[in-house]
Amino acid sequence: MKLSRRMVVVAAGLLLGASAPAMAQQASGSKPISILVPFAPGGGTDLLARELGRILTEAQKLSVIIDNRGGAGGQIAARTTSKAAPDGTMLLFVTSTFITTAATQKTPSYDVERDFTPIAMLGRGPLLVVSSNQSGLTSVREIVATAKAKPDALNYVSSGVGGILHLATELFKQKAQINLTHVPYSGSGPAVIDLIAGRAEVFISTVPTILGQVQSKNVRLLAVTSDKRSPLFPDTPTLAEEGVPGLNLETWWGIVGPQNMPADLVAQLNASINEAAAAPAMRKRFEEEGATTFRGTSADFGSALKTEFNNWRRVVEAGNLFTN
Repeated sequence: MKLSRRMVVVAAGLLLGASAPAMAQQASGSKPISILVPFAPGGGTDLLARELGRILTEAQKLSVIIDNRGGAGGQIAARTTSKAAPDGTMLLFVTSTFITTAATQKTPSYDVERDFTPIAMLGRGPLLVVSSNQSGLTSVREIVATAKAKPDALNYVSSGVGGILHLATELFKQKAQINLTHVPYSGSGPAVIDLIAGRAEVFISTVPTILGQVQSKNVRLLAVTSDKRSPLFPDTPTLAEEGVPGLNLETWWGIVGPQNMPADLVAQLNASINEAAAAPAMRKRFEEEGATTFRGTSADFGSALKTEFNNWRRVVEAGNLFTN
């Protein structure tokens, strides 16, 4: 059957108007999309990734598999993704630690800009400054005053060297011009246990890691690291209000893929992920973590990654925090 020129034009228009999710799946050859999560199952990042995967699968009809590849501060998952085919079938769920890990290495095991294709940022949220109940510290001002009076008196815990919680506290130290002794752990769980036990005094943590302990009053919430107060904690001051200005720290979540992904595929995946991140269930998940969703282009995310790396690299250089 012959098609008129008008019918051809209409058909072409329908194809161009196809939904981004459908086109994204077509571009990846209808194969499942594996999203690598660089942490063990069950944590806050894993739950966010699984919610995203569920929405992409159920609402947008993409076949998504969440694949946990923990270890080496996220480097295993990052290197695996960087070497994958640029066809959209393997993506990486990233957090701020994706940047801070690379920033602490003199010779990074992966290049944030060169080895990956930014696709979409999902959301951002503040960190929380807490103290152990046994420390007697009731404010950030008291932390600063105590640390200046007794430079070796206070310890802070983190989930590991090179992670966002480590570098966030080092930046706090630099801005406040104080010394705190770093006690790193292999994950936030044991760090929290020792903080509650009083074996350390200070922890700058993500919301999902410490929220339950704050609500149970096992630790004392002192400040949020964002430039504005958190809707979750409207009575809790910012660091600027506590006398440490110029420090607006947020953790974030996003999706990247291997290098050299086609621009049209990136745009399609960006649209799909932005739509999923805006879904009520995803927004609720972020709100529970004290965060807000973010909608932007691949270029927006790429610019943010570059800025973050340069900023954290300066923090590492100022504190001589290189890990190799």
